[in-house]
Amino acid sequence: MSVKTTLEHNERIAKMIFATVYPLYLTKIEKKGRTKTELNEVITWLTGFDDNKILELIADKVTFETMFNKAKINSNANLITGLICGYRIEEIENPLTKHVRYLDKLVDELAKGKKMEKILRMP
Repeated sequence: MSVKTTLEHNERIAKMIFATVYPLYLTKIEKKGRTKTELNEVITWLTGFDDNKILELIADKVTFETMFNKAKINSNANLITGLICGYRIEEIENPLTKHVRYLDKLVDELAKGKKMEKILRMP
């Protein structure tokens, strides 16, 4: 079964500014004893962006749509499954929404204290 998120939902996610979400991710993981370095490692794994590019995306206040259009999504990203924000990730049809939910899920796993090898889907 696939999940059809609404057009409004997809548009809202597409227009979200990465620079406004990043500090929320950081706060969430730091409260659980994780680091900015680990957060950036997760973002790099998913998108292919290095630390400098992440800083540039934040400084330029790009939307998730722009960010993920520039990203090279990790070939193992499809191994990210489960529920996030009430949606089963593997059933989300809209590619951009799915990519953003991948990132949300990775941040959640980081905050939950999962080992980095598990988060980065290493064999």
